[in-house]
Amino acid sequence: MKKLISLTVNKKGYEVAVAPNKTLAQLLREDLNLLGTKIGCGIGDCGACTVIMDGRTVNSCLVLAVQAEGSVITTIEGIADGKKLHPVQQAFIEHGAVQCGFCTPGMVLSAKTLLDKNPKPTELQVREALSGNLCRCTGYQKIVEAVQAASKISKK
Repeated sequence: MKKLISLTVNKKGYEVAVAPNKTLAQLLREDLNLLGTKIGCGIGDCGACTVIMDGRTVNSCLVLAVQAEGSVITTIEGIADGKKLHPVQQAFIEHGAVQCGFCTPGMVLSAKTLLDKNPKPTELQVREALSGNLCRCTGYQKIVEAVQAASKISKK
């Protein structure tokens, strides 16, 4: 039996009827057509499905959609300002921190959450914040450099 839930995703309100076993990742991809949220391992190990839920990062493959009732969700599609990329997105491009791109949305959202809480993190803090996001293409150095570069951009 489906349950009607209300949530805000990327500053837009939604009411969606969801099955009790549907994950937030599935809701975002299948019902809201937000394909930036990737489903990798499906068991919370890879971080490809990372989104920001009520100000903190979560593995959306581990969150049931019904648990998101009343929550504010931000996906990779929601952090740019129109056509202007978020500073973390721009830094990833400028520092070559994007390869295949599968892990990139989760990495960017984890980095954004870190910088929102700690605008000037150390390299160790960046690495710790990204530790839940796996990348099979890089050695992480360019990703860490991109996050550090984004931290130098002043917030408005």
